[in-house]
Amino acid sequence: MGNKPKGLGSAKKLAQRRKTFKKARRTLLKKKVDPLEGSSQAKAIVLEKLQIEAKQPNSAMRKCARVQLVKNGKQVTAFMPGDGAQKLINEHDEVIVECIGGKMGRAKGDIPGVRWQVLKVNDQSLNALLKGKLEKARR
Repeated sequence: MGNKPKGLGSAKKLAQRRKTFKKARRTLLKKKVDPLEGSSQAKAIVLEKLQIEAKQPNSAMRKCARVQLVKNGKQVTAFMPGDGAQKLINEHDEVIVECIGGKMGRAKGDIPGVRWQVLKVNDQSLNALLKGKLEKARR
């Protein structure tokens, strides 16, 4: 049938075996459904800017951008962090997106369905642009 360990002292070995199979399955599933295909960051082009209403009890409009990944053409919604970030990001800009880092790859905080955030705009850090350390490059 299989080559699983049998007998009285095999519990530890069986538990170890279960752990490795579980881990392999999880990583395969993540790669299958993940638009970034397992990588931590990806280059994308901004298609449009939009505002998403925050979940209850908050009533803010969260600034997001609909972006298309360069590597596979998939479209994702990315959050633009920081005060005034939507003024720095325009349509057709090249951005780098990364996972927001919510629980189990899900959305974080009160933004429904948004799992990604913008990290760089035209190869310049969004954080540095917001603080005024850099001027936005013209393309």
